[in-house]
Amino acid sequence: MRIYGNLFLKIMYSMMQPNFKNDVLYNTWSKLYSIKMEEVLPPLKEFIVDYCNRYKLNHVDPGSLNLDTSIDLDLDIFDIEIDLFLADFADQFKVDQSKFTWYKYGYPKGSTRVRMIKIMFGYNSTWAKQLALYCYKPKFKISNLQDAVKTGRLL
Repeated sequence: MRIYGNLFLKIMYSMMQPNFKNDVLYNTWSKLYSIKMEEVLPPLKEFIVDYCNRYKLNHVDPGSLNLDTSIDLDLDIFDIEIDLFLADFADQFKVDQSKFTWYKYGYPKGSTRVRMIKIMFGYNSTWAKQLALYCYKPKFKISNLQDAVKTGRLL
């Protein structure tokens, strides 16, 4: 009887263990998580940090840069500065920007509300970032630059 009891416990224990291999929700989340975990290319990260330091724009922590980092909202590069940024980017990475237009993304103009949020509350807390994101939709992200580096064309 004891053998059957141990076998019963092993079967019950194995049934209680989660089986993630065939779980649709788990597979979906793992794919999303693996996409998000893609790293920014080191030369691109170095270029962004160097550009911000050279033109004294915003202190940028290289560890905080990811593919979802917005150039206009998170890095405060907009208006004429973003045109200069893209020109330097195209020169350094030998990227063809002849077909690039702002019609696809919308021209980043910045936002007075976001500027006030950053002045009054800072931009380090999660709630301040969410509030700024509510007030202003980012136009251009680092993922666009990384795609341009990989393909050789800024579209």
